[in-house]
Amino acid sequence: MKSPKRDLAGGVALLLAAAPAYAAWDLNLRVGVTPLSRDIYGLHMLILWVCVAIAVAVFAVMIYSVATFRHSKGATPANFDHSTLAEVIWTIIPVLILVFMAIPAARTLVAIEDSSGSELTVKVTGYQWKWQYEYVEHGVSFFSTLARRHDAARQLDSGVDPRTIDNYLLEVDNPLVVPQGVKIRVLVTAADVIHAWWVPDFGMKKDAIPGFINELWFTADKAGTYRGQCAELCGRDHGFMPVVVEVVPRAEFDAWLAARKTTE
Repeated sequence: MKSPKRDLAGGVALLLAAAPAYAAWDLNLRVGVTPLSRDIYGLHMLILWVCVAIAVAVFAVMIYSVATFRHSKGATPANFDHSTLAEVIWTIIPVLILVFMAIPAARTLVAIEDSSGSELTVKVTGYQWKWQYEYVEHGVSFFSTLARRHDAARQLDSGVDPRTIDNYLLEVDNPLVVPQGVKIRVLVTAADVIHAWWVPDFGMKKDAIPGFINELWFTADKAGTYRGQCAELCGRDHGFMPVVVEVVPRAEFDAWLAARKTTE
């Protein structure tokens, strides 16, 4: 029969062996690569730690009260109806906490909605199950769908091991290309059902609703490829509608845009 100590040692060994897998989990918001994503992350962490501090204070008072004023220690019930001072204190303190949280929250919400000063406008239209990107000022438009290799691999009995494909189901044939360090205004709508355009590294997600145009903006500080997905259940094959954005230096973007115009 195994001893409890041996069982405990075996459990610890299994946890340590699994540590690299757990380290890959992303359980918090991403810091992202845009000013907005960093502001949102900072606001999230601020509110989180305020809530943690409140929880610690409340539970500390509760535990102290239970331990100190229990019947076995001879505690007797209070004989007063209420305390005006206590009521004033527990009214003022929550109000101050709410004001403290509301100021940065309001500042961030205003920034999220402020698309003024954008240098490039892209209209995004959601379809089942693809995206259409239109560079409004430049007359360039194209569709972006799941890359053919990924689409073939996802088919039943395809014989392809998805683990052999990089960024499985997160690759497209025509990514959205935008310049680095430029404020991009994105107009989001849909042609059939409700979709949602979402790129976690940008910290932004907007619903694409038929007949309506929603708006978001981002400024990507770092060049690279950023991936997202449709974040609204839009029907069968909803999971095969990725978003891929390539952020490139301004000169490279200008050359890409010029080449793209010649094919329109």
